[in-house]
Amino acid sequence: MIGQRVTRQRVAITELLEDVDEFRSAQQIHQMLQERGQEIGLATVYRTLNAMVEQGQLEVILQPTGEHTYLRCEPRSEHHHHLVCRTCGRTVDVAAPELEQLVEALAASHDFSDVQHSIEFLGTCRDCAGA
Repeated sequence: MIGQRVTRQRVAITELLEDVDEFRSAQQIHQMLQERGQEIGLATVYRTLNAMVEQGQLEVILQPTGEHTYLRCEPRSEHHHHLVCRTCGRTVDVAAPELEQLVEALAASHDFSDVQHSIEFLGTCRDCAGA
């Protein structure tokens, strides 16, 4: 964790997120830490998650409810997006080269460069649709 002090709280959050395979809110992460017997304040969870996002260790998406959710994604060389089930939160990483080409074309047509973007696709997974 370059540039960050390695604290007991940061280690606990990092270890928890290694076991999580869906986007979770700070409140959910805080509750999961408590269930593991970790006494960490909610404000510390928020600060740590934000620092980890800034350092590229986590991805964050804004849910339709306005809540930020976090996930530790596998390191990838290419930019990717997510399909997120709005019912259960199941998340699938998707590469979308056509979308990347569109973003590059849009940027060029408006004289922009070095454009960053984050796009989440919300839908209903097969399991939730069948329920």
